Amino acid sequence: MAPKCNIMSDSCCDFTQKQADALGVKIIPFHYVEAGKPDGGLHGDDDLFQSISVHDFYNAIRRGATPMTSQPSQLEYDQAFREAYDSGVPTVLFCISSGISGGYNGAVTALDRFKEEHPDEEIRIYVVDSLLASTAQTLLVEEACHQRDAGLNAEALVLWANEARYHVRTVFLVDNLDALHRGGRLPKAVSVVGDALDVKAILHFNLDGTLGIRMVARGRKKGMHRFMEYFEKNRVLEPYGHVVAVGDADCPDDGYQISSTLREFDPELRVLRPAIGPTIGAHVGPGMCSCCFWGDDRRKDKLITHVKGIRTK
Repeated sequence: MAPKCNIMSDSCCDFTQKQADALGVKIIPFHYVEAGKPDGGLHGDDDLFQSISVHDFYNAIRRGATPMTSQPSQLEYDQAFREAYDSGVPTVLFCISSGISGGYNGAVTALDRFKEEHPDEEIRIYVVDSLLASTAQTLLVEEACHQRDAGLNAEALVLWANEARYHVRTVFLVDNLDALHRGGRLPKAVSVVGDALDVKAILHFNLDGTLGIRMVARGRKKGMHRFMEYFEKNRVLEPYGHVVAVGDADCPDDGYQISSTLREFDPELRVLRPAIGPTIGAHVGPGMCSCCFWGDDRRKDKLITHVKGIRTK
């Protein structure tokens, strides 16, 4: 039976192309480039690592590349919406958090313009602000596909997503705080002191989709151990079951270690292992790892702090 709606996502969902194809998700790519370099330096579309390998991308950053990112153009959004309209199937687009990127606002602008071009028609195309990104967006969009396959239409899927996004729990750390300083306005003094003391800030998403500091740990190994503690304390099995997404930015051994530890706690756990894609990776650098799962409603969580978000334009 044909689904009642189609799903699109920007490339910040960090699917592989194989996964996107299997789930029937159309991907709208972000882009990255090294401004000021005649050849663009490390540049390309965030095409889910089809044109460059994970290792080659992050090795370029290790060697000094400093790519900047940009959201899909208005032309790209317009083309995607026209294809959705021509398909005759209602469509939902999932976007990276508006708290760290202008992608959602860009999509809304393009959709509003498209609707103005069809004033006498009901345009059943919708844009969802995930208030998440990367591995957390992986988890949300994958489950959205299951909800679609279970029979939700586009309008019901939007209502589901606007509630479900608050039940995605996320913790992640980066290899060094200077990566956040370069990409996201963390004060230089904080990054220098933090790195000197080997203090790892473990971050999460605030309710408005910005980044917050969840906790700190002395050293990377202790930081990864805190992932397990957070998972044990906050995950819930209903209604989405035994599933977790563990992402890494070219540090697969750490990702597998986190996955193995989580499976010791829950042998039935299904572990998704997305690579942190170029859009997020350009701002956090190699060494980021994350743990994302379904938990209690974050709107009831009082541990909300703020650090200025990593804007990806």
